[in-house]
Amino acid sequence: MSGAAGAMAAQADAHGTLDEGVLASAIGYHITLAIITTRRLYMRAIGAPLKLKPVEYSILMLLLSNDAVTPKQLCRTLHVSAPNLTLLLDGLQQRELVTRVRSETDRRSQLIHLTRKGEQIARKARDLTPSMEHDLRNLSSAERAMLIELLQKVAQQRRD
Repeated sequence: MSGAAGAMAAQADAHGTLDEGVLASAIGYHITLAIITTRRLYMRAIGAPLKLKPVEYSILMLLLSNDAVTPKQLCRTLHVSAPNLTLLLDGLQQRELVTRVRSETDRRSQLIHLTRKGEQIARKARDLTPSMEHDLRNLSSAERAMLIELLQKVAQQRRD
């Protein structure tokens, strides 16, 4: 190990941190760190109290905000495959949070609806969301808007 590299390693060890090397400029690495932080905040504020996985929360929020939602719309919005969505909806239906109803206008299509219990849970989750978001208060409103815009750009890559 060269003198400079050895000094950097000793400094990293002394501070209990590691030299991130190429990771310091890797977007995926920083997204992963942010996922770990935001998942912890989510689980504390919403996930554990309401027994909801993040994707289940997203489904309930989308159903709460939209009428007559099809599985295809959920797949497209959440970037999940139809088989995976079916499994998620099966679980939510078993917990009596959603129902699947045949469309009156197109009998080949199903519509996903919140049950009364599902609507209650979704409203509780929605009401808890600001407290979870408050835990990210180190971001200004402009930084939040910029972060959301940048994350949307990253997510858009999957669609292209």
